[in-house]
Amino acid sequence: MNTQIDRREFLRRSTAAAAAIGLPNILPAAALGASKKISLGCIGVGGMGTSNMKNFLALEDCRVVAVCDPYQDRREKAKNLVDTQYGDRGCAMFGDYRELIARRDIDAVMIATQDHWHALIATSAAAAGKDLYCEKPMGVSVEQGQKIRQAVRQHQRMFQAGTWQRSQTKFRHACELARNGYVGKIHTVQVSAEGSRYQPKYAGPLDPQPVPAGFDWEMWRGPAPDRPYNPGRVAWPDWYLIWDYCAGFICNWGVHHFDIANWGCPTVAEERCEIECKATYRTQGFTDNVEDWNATFAYASGLKMIFTNETHQKLGCRFIGDQGWVHVDRAGIWAEPESLLKVKLKENELHLHQSDNHGDDFLRSVRSRQDPVSNVDATHVASYLGLIADIAARLETKLMWDPKLEKFIGNDEANARLIRPMRHGWKL
Repeated sequence: MNTQIDRREFLRRSTAAAAAIGLPNILPAAALGASKKISLGCIGVGGMGTSNMKNFLALEDCRVVAVCDPYQDRREKAKNLVDTQYGDRGCAMFGDYRELIARRDIDAVMIATQDHWHALIATSAAAAGKDLYCEKPMGVSVEQGQKIRQAVRQHQRMFQAGTWQRSQTKFRHACELARNGYVGKIHTVQVSAEGSRYQPKYAGPLDPQPVPAGFDWEMWRGPAPDRPYNPGRVAWPDWYLIWDYCAGFICNWGVHHFDIANWGCPTVAEERCEIECKATYRTQGFTDNVEDWNATFAYASGLKMIFTNETHQKLGCRFIGDQGWVHVDRAGIWAEPESLLKVKLKENELHLHQSDNHGDDFLRSVRSRQDPVSNVDATHVASYLGLIADIAARLETKLMWDPKLEKFIGNDEANARLIRPMRHGWKL
């Protein structure tokens, strides 16, 4: 398919379409000042995307003006949700994200596509002057995260990742306890993410199948390898388990708790470390990425970070120091001594970015031009920690990682895996 779309032609089409359907008179918030709503386009409106969209629909400071998805039924359903919320028929629909991005009246985009699309859409949106709320992880390779970070900083865009744990009090409290020395000198960080409990649901034949009406398989597949359509490739959670579209939960789920590990103990992203990882991989149907893993990050200072799936450690993140520990997960927060949970920080201690609503924090960032709580730099780190663990597992060898260079030391084969090739003419 032709991946080079003339921007002027997209703008011409978009303007004509807006006029035809009578879109509300919404101009970019940056141009009109703080009194105008931030206009938002939603790219990817499946389960997670629709959930994000509903959260933004509930916020007064923005208005959803367009939705995009390769599934016709999904974009129609999303449009109906938006139009019902606002009491009009103004929400536009697109099957190609480039047409949505080309609209000059859109200030920001929400991206909730499959992981292999994140970098292409995010970099394009940043270059078009859009702020970004993007689902984690940054992509399916370390290079893709680097490209997003570069685009966001170069074009001075705001970026909020869907690592919403940072907007919950218990996660912030655990990290503030760790950062302010309440557990003493931290010697071990334990990180555990969900993974093996997710199993493929598709159990049908694996041979090529006709593409369903109303579904753009070529757009869904995009830069991924040229495989024939089969419902087992696009089913949920099956696509998460297929290397073509996702690096697996070692990255996709790991990013959540790695993000908290980095927030509470920045050393995990500042010092060189030796990485060793043992893993097993999926073999059912089309699934082929990591299922069970056990990784150790050994740092120059003596710090260790142990990273596993949920069968080896309690889910979440635990900071262990020489005076106690604190453990946080979505299910709660625990500490030893337990009195740490009642600590109130002093004014002169480190207070981390406070956010109680992840979407609203993004909108405040768009207004203020100050980074939100889950900024692009932190999300890049949280994404690549899982990716480099997976590389160590696949090569079955210890690797030395330099976070300043963002490359492995003395291993060309490992460094080659920091990049994923793109197909069908797509490129960053």
